[in-house]
Order: sequence, then C-alpha cells, then structure tokens
Amino acid sequence: VQLQASGGGLVQAGGSLRLSCAASGLTFSRHGMGWFRRTPGKERAFVAGISWNTGNTYYADSVKGRFTISRDNAKNTVYLQMNSLKPEDTTVYYCAADYYGSGRAERRYQYWGQGTQVTVSS
Repeated sequence: VQLQASGGGLVQAGGSLRLSCAASGLTFSRHGMGWFRRTPGKERAFVAGISWNTGNTYYADSVKGRFTISRDNAKNTVYLQMNSLKPEDTTVYYCAADYYGSGRAERRYQYWGQGTQVTVSS
C-alpha cells in the first residue's frame, strides 16, 4: 500500500493550496480517507475526513469553512482544498486511509502517506 501526498508549498497568508493524495495497492473505495497535520508537539492532529461510502465529510473546528476534503474514486485520489490560509496552518500534512471506516482518531487509520510541507508566510 502506498499513499503519495503532494501539492504542498509556500504561499502567502490568505492564499490557497490544494493537496492531493494518490493511493495504490488498496481498494480505495472501501477506505475512509483523512488528512492530519503535525503539531508542535510532533503528534498528528486531525484536519479533515471523508467516509468511504456516503461521502460524508467532517472537519476540525480550526479549518471548518476554509478547507474542503473531496475524493475521486476513479482516480484513487483524495484532495484537500485549503483556502484563506493562515501562518498557523504551517506544518507537515499527512493523508491516511481507514479500511471500511472513517473517523477523527489517528489510531483508526492503518495506512499513512509520507507527508507534504505547507508553509504560509505572513
């Protein structure tokens, strides 16, 4: 199983980025997908998730209304559209896959991508 995250970079505050995560080696349509980001304490905090079956989405309060998660099962890819970026959004972002599941808890997810760096300048 491989999750390849991409799309990170440097952007000014108020700008936008779109992260992508391409999955291979798994049945993508049977996995809930999530985005997490590294905290200053080096833990991974939930950002956004999308269910495997209903397409329901859910977000951390800190990104609600600014970030949008979506998936394309035909391309085995999950996206995170990030708008109105703030300097405090600066960190490494990870995508993750949860077989027949979905949720906010890091421990639910079986597979993880390598991370992509997002830097927002003030």
